[in-house]
Formats: sequence, structure tokens, C-alpha cells
Amino acid sequence: MTAEETPLELAERALGHAQGDAQVSVHRELSLVSRFARSTPTQATRVDDVGVRILSLHNGHTGAAETNDTSQDGLRAAARQAAEAARAAARLAGGRGEHPGLPAPATYRAHEGYDPATARLDAADAGGALREVFAAAAERDLEAFGIWTAGRVTTALASTAGIRAADDVTDAHLKVVARDPVTGRTGWGSGTGVGLSALDPAAIARRAAAKVTHQTPLELAPGAYTVVLEADAVGLLLEAIAPSAFGGPAHVEGRSPLAGRLGTRVAASSINLSDSPRFARTLPRAFDAEGVPKSPLPLIQDGVAHAVVHDSLSASRAGGGARSTGHALAPGGFGAGPAPTNLVLIGGGVADEAALCAPVERGLYVTRLWYLNMVHERSGLFTGTTRDGTFLIEDGRISRPVRDVRFTDSPLRILSATEALGAAQRLISEAEFYGPRFATGAVVPPLRAQGFAVTGQTLAPQA
Repeated sequence: MTAEETPLELAERALGHAQGDAQVSVHRELSLVSRFARSTPTQATRVDDVGVRILSLHNGHTGAAETNDTSQDGLRAAARQAAEAARAAARLAGGRGEHPGLPAPATYRAHEGYDPATARLDAADAGGALREVFAAAAERDLEAFGIWTAGRVTTALASTAGIRAADDVTDAHLKVVARDPVTGRTGWGSGTGVGLSALDPAAIARRAAAKVTHQTPLELAPGAYTVVLEADAVGLLLEAIAPSAFGGPAHVEGRSPLAGRLGTRVAASSINLSDSPRFARTLPRAFDAEGVPKSPLPLIQDGVAHAVVHDSLSASRAGGGARSTGHALAPGGFGAGPAPTNLVLIGGGVADEAALCAPVERGLYVTRLWYLNMVHERSGLFTGTTRDGTFLIEDGRISRPVRDVRFTDSPLRILSATEALGAAQRLISEAEFYGPRFATGAVVPPLRAQGFAVTGQTLAPQA
């Protein structure tokens, strides 16, 4: 890719080498990452990368090839490999495949997912943020651990079906764990947004530090507890269950916890959950990996399951007139399948977490969850632990710290047992990028629910 060439121009050039029906996807990433531990910078990384993926179709079968070699020879070789893979798949199958073909051209709506100031990716912004974090942690004689990262990603698509599309987005994240160096007890704070202006490093660090107390944590017996979950915990629960609960393939194959339940009540009547890429605080995009426009899609309305998400392949498998909902994560239906990436849970009328705790005589207050693993997909059952700030609720107030607990519960059951939702929503993101940068998040409020299933204690932290 030359300095003067845009990602869309590169996609056009690569498409010129395609054999038969094909789509070219170009991913241009510019990003910075600053990691820190014990209030000291430990690693700084800058990424400047261009990747080209060529999808080839032959008789309903697909083949793909990827390259970072944007020379004519490199693109020609990738196109040839993709075409050969598609033809080989067709020969082995001995008949027509199930891929319905490339999507038609569409019109894309503008969004506010690009921040010019963040796109400059100035390392001084990282340094300034880390200084604020370290100073705020030092106010409480704590050490700060975590990650600051910001990025700009340009995606361009060109296909033989006529799609020509380019999208520019930015994102910024800060995650802070405040730790007492003597006791090893920790607290959590995070922030995410389209731009750096969404992050207040000192406030995030102070929020983490406030969760670290000098009291000896209690051991909580296994049982069912009324729980107040902060937004970080709610967001992780929803993102964990989303691919199986709302993914088209899981429904088609009958392994989704909501299979056969669309149109029925699956959550409390206060639950309104959607995939809303144009909601004000999300990380929006104009189109999915196949070039299908992104549009709002209600998933649960007033507690009733409403819809699931599809890419072109899963919609074809579903039949019955199903069409792509604009949720492809890879062209051609590769990978784990489609999934919602802009979850929005509408808030309720309760002012804040303290007000959510007010009616609780005895319960559990959870800052965030960690190490979530699915136990049984059909029932939506997960196991995991609480982390970085778990407290007892007594007589309507957050009181003593509790040693982190293990739980085994279903996010959908928690939604069905939800009693109240906080009014304020936050954008929650894990911001873990294993491969090309693709920032997603959930906009959620805190909530209170009955029957949170605590099954045991975690190990005590080491001093």
C-alpha cells in the first residue's frame, strides 16, 4: 500500500486480481497501547498494519486468503489462493454449496464513531493519562495496574457484486486495577469511548481505589443472594451470553437458550435489550464484514424475546425468508458466526448503585466478573468469579468486603429475576484485541436481581 493510496483504492486494486465472484476486505489499523504495573509503565506498543482478505466464491462454496503483501504480486497470489480454495471445496463437496452469494450494494448512514483528536495517536496522551492514574492511586497509598489504549481503524470493502464502502472509526480505553501492596486487595475502574475525551483517568483510578478497604474480607457461604451488579458486571454477562442467545447459527442448530422461545417472555418486563449501532454511547460502524448496513435491532422488548442476528450464510441456513441483519464478523460466514456488537440495555428509574442497594436487607454487591465460562449452552449456564471489589449489603447499605466468590448462574435467569435498573448507563468493553483491532462494547446500567447463585469462595489474595 503506497502512502498516497487509500484503503478503498487498495481494495479495488486487489479485486482486479480476483477470479470469479469475490470480495476484498482491507483492514488498516493504527494504534497505541501502554501497559503499566505497580504504578510504573511496563510496555509501550505502536501498531501500523494493513491486512487484505480476499474471499472467493465458486458454486456456493467459499475460499479465502489473507496477506500483508500489498504489492501486485502479493495480491495476485492471495487472489489465486482464495480461488483455488473455493474450487477445491466445490470439488470435494461434489455439489453446490449453501452460500447464498455476495450481498448487493447498499447505502450507508453516517455515524459519529470517529474522533480526529484521538486519531492523531499522540504518545503524550498515554503518558499524561498514566501520570494521572499513578497520582490518584498514590493518594491512597495504592499501586496501579492496567492498560491504556487508543486506535484508529479503517475498513474498506470492494466486491464483484458492486459494493464499494469505507469506514473510519476510533476508540479509546483505560482499565485500572488499584492494589494494596500489603494485603493484595484490589479495586477496579474502567472507561471506554469513541475518543479520549470520554476518559477521565484520575476519576477512573479513584473509582478503582475506592473499592480497596483495610477491613478483613468476610467469607460468604454458598447460597442464593440478592445481588447488585455494577455496569461492568452487567456488560460482561450480556456479552458472554450474546453469541449463543442471539446468534442465528445457535438458533438454527437448536443449541441456543432462546431456541424456540422467540415471541415469549424470557426476562423481567423492565428489560429492553437491543443491538443499536447508532446509540449515542456505542462504538458504531456503518456496515458489517460483508458490507451489509448496520441498523438497530430489538433483541428483547419488555421482557419478550424478539429477534436474533444473522450474516448472509446463517440467514440462508435459517430459511423462512430470513435475511442478514448486518452482523457478519467475517466475510463468507467464517469464524464463530454473527453476533451483536453494540448491545444497549435501557436503564430504569433508580438513581444509582446506592439506591439499588437500599431495599436489600442482606445481599451481595459485585463490581465486576472474571473468568466466565459456559457450563451448558442450551440452558445458558455460566460459571465465573467476582473480582476487584465484592461487598456485603446489610440493611440497605454497602458494608464489609467479601472475599471474591465463585458463582454458577445464567445471565438470562438474572435478567428474568431483575427487580430494578439504574438510570445511568456506561459503555463497557473488555478491550482485549487478539488479532486485528475490532472494538466492541455494551451500554448498560447497574441492576438488582434476586437469586444470584454463589457456589463457593475463591482463593484469598497473596500479600
